[in-house]
Amino acid sequence: MAFDYSVIGKRIRQARESKGLTQEQLAEKLDVSNAYISKIERGRTPINLDRLSELCITLEETPEYILSGANNGTRDYMRNEIIAMLEGCSAEKIRLISQVIKPIVDYKENKHS
Repeated sequence: MAFDYSVIGKRIRQARESKGLTQEQLAEKLDVSNAYISKIERGRTPINLDRLSELCITLEETPEYILSGANNGTRDYMRNEIIAMLEGCSAEKIRLISQVIKPIVDYKENKHS
């Protein structure tokens, strides 16, 4: 299984920001350099399992969420993943995406009991 370290870094940044921490504060809690945190968040350096564990404890996130976006404790993880995918899309691309998903969202499923 190959990991996309830039996506992992985005999740780490989002988790850090949701805790109200700066990169410097997180680095201090983990006893690493600010530059190291910056590189992880930008996907420039992989994170080892020991450091991932420390990071998850500090940010109160699960390794599953950081690595794959799946988080059993959070129902909105897919919504957050979709929002993250939309970041950086042009207005034209967002209009196209909207045209594709609107019929899906509007579709009324027949529920047969």
